[in-house]
Amino acid sequence: MPESSPAPTRVFTVADFDFQLPESLIAQHPAAERSASRLLDGTGPQPIDRIFRALPGLLRSGDLLVFNDTQVVKARLFGEKASGGKFEILIERVLLPHEALDGSGQEVVAHIRVSKKPQPGGLLHLAGGLNGGGFDAVFLGRWPDERGQLFRLRLEGPAGETPYELMAGHGHVPLPPYITHGDDADDERRYQTVFARVPGAVAAPTAALHFDEGVLSALDAHGVRRANVTLHVGAGTFAPMKTERIEEHVMHHERYAIPPETLQAIADCRARGGRVVAVGTTTVRTLESWARSGEVQGDTNIFITPGFEFRVVDVLVTNFHLPKSTLMMLVSAFAGYERVMALYRHAVAQGYRFFSYGDAMLLERSSS
Repeated sequence: MPESSPAPTRVFTVADFDFQLPESLIAQHPAAERSASRLLDGTGPQPIDRIFRALPGLLRSGDLLVFNDTQVVKARLFGEKASGGKFEILIERVLLPHEALDGSGQEVVAHIRVSKKPQPGGLLHLAGGLNGGGFDAVFLGRWPDERGQLFRLRLEGPAGETPYELMAGHGHVPLPPYITHGDDADDERRYQTVFARVPGAVAAPTAALHFDEGVLSALDAHGVRRANVTLHVGAGTFAPMKTERIEEHVMHHERYAIPPETLQAIADCRARGGRVVAVGTTTVRTLESWARSGEVQGDTNIFITPGFEFRVVDVLVTNFHLPKSTLMMLVSAFAGYERVMALYRHAVAQGYRFFSYGDAMLLERSSS
């Protein structure tokens, strides 16, 4: 069963998290400079419109800023079946050797868009066509079992390359479905944080895209400490909710890890009276998963909705999220439903840019 929030006093439905968003506000490209994005300061009694590079001055000396250092991989690949049919795959995760059927480290789990699914043992040719180039993938079946919605593949590069090397050489940046252009060199650079370190994500931790070296230096000068966690963001983050009853939603799994030095940094922050500031909802999900399970690494399907009791995170830097999404529920749980919906109405009225390449918001945890 997914980890869920306690029942809130008010009974919410998915429709409660809907809002009207003009299509023109969906950002198709990043701001010219990372820290030149806008920042909606929602920490006071009234919203204040700022520029992102003002963030260091809004935090306190002794606060701890926690980033997600996952690295987006070129997980989108195109290919051709022996029959001539075209297909597309999106690699959701590279399986660890102990998770693979043969222990090879060459197995991946993927979404496949194709007219007819191949049979187990079937061969798919990727990123080069049947006339040369590219590499092969052997179709092994559904994952995690025969009822699963994802598929298990074994990648077979001509020189024994790892799945990450094959994606780097042949794949495309897996831009979100609401970005309408094909990926290019600018996306390769900007749909990645400046501190990305651990490959494995198929979507960027977008709140962290606004940080550049100038902002990081200003944070250091202001006495704000920094630490990292890793959560490999999956394509499930974009999946629409298919139920009207929130409690019936099946949350996707994502792999996370928290290093010992981050645990120590959190303890030190608490000891000096500082606040834990999560950069992005993925960092929130990681820290709050650890707070409940005590596990510093593993898979999480934590589902944060109004009524949730936060144990770690005090302040949140986040982008603006899709209507009726699980992330709208998370930020509403964090800062209060009425407050968040009011801030979203302000953002729409003021022409803020939304979603992955859009602007950011600063929130404090609600005391109620």
